[in-house]
Amino acid sequence: MKINQSTSPTISMIRKGIGVGFPIMLGYLPIAITYGVLAKQSGMSLTDLTLMSVMVFAGASQFMGANMIAVGAGAMEIIIATFVLNFRHFVMSMSFMNRLRTLNLKWKAPLSLGLTDETFAVSSLHTKEAESDKGAYFYAAIILTAYVAWIGGSFLGGVLGDIIPAPLSQSMGIALYAMFIGLLIPSVKKEWRVGLIAVIAMLINTVFSQFTSDGWAIVAGTVLGGWSGVFLLKEDES
Repeated sequence: MKINQSTSPTISMIRKGIGVGFPIMLGYLPIAITYGVLAKQSGMSLTDLTLMSVMVFAGASQFMGANMIAVGAGAMEIIIATFVLNFRHFVMSMSFMNRLRTLNLKWKAPLSLGLTDETFAVSSLHTKEAESDKGAYFYAAIILTAYVAWIGGSFLGGVLGDIIPAPLSQSMGIALYAMFIGLLIPSVKKEWRVGLIAVIAMLINTVFSQFTSDGWAIVAGTVLGGWSGVFLLKEDES
């Protein structure tokens, strides 16, 4: 689509960002709806599950959080597990901000908070906009497009959680496992030891679940399994 030359650079960047973020929006909607349904089934209210999307905006962590709420995990258990799961966002934010180092802090803070795996990946493919005077609007538009879609889908899923038949909503629970498997397989194809780390985390979770709550078992599997990766993925010294 050709943009009228009379359009201001800011509007042009926003339009371009929305266009680039549109495929992310289409991908987020069904996942967000599934999250909303599962969160509702786990006992969260429509307000709570929607606010989680507003304040957290991290699909994997929200699915994990909803699952941990369903098994009766405490707040501290959920916080620790999701913090470890989302630790990669520190790395993504540093990489993203290094590209936008000319921006003021008023832009850097909200943009880094809006990063997800998908928005980071798409933004990384568009490096020329970082050199533009109005480039921040481009990245903000990508993030906001994904953000609005995620919140809207979560709300819709929460509403559907009270409408759709119970057997159908319960069957959607498989989406949680399908999503994590989908995230794992590409990494395993690149490096088989990633699969070994997942197995170690699973075994640790199984062992800890025998003498502690399900919530702390998930925390132990996440933390200790991730820690094993420090040794298993260490580069060979030569």
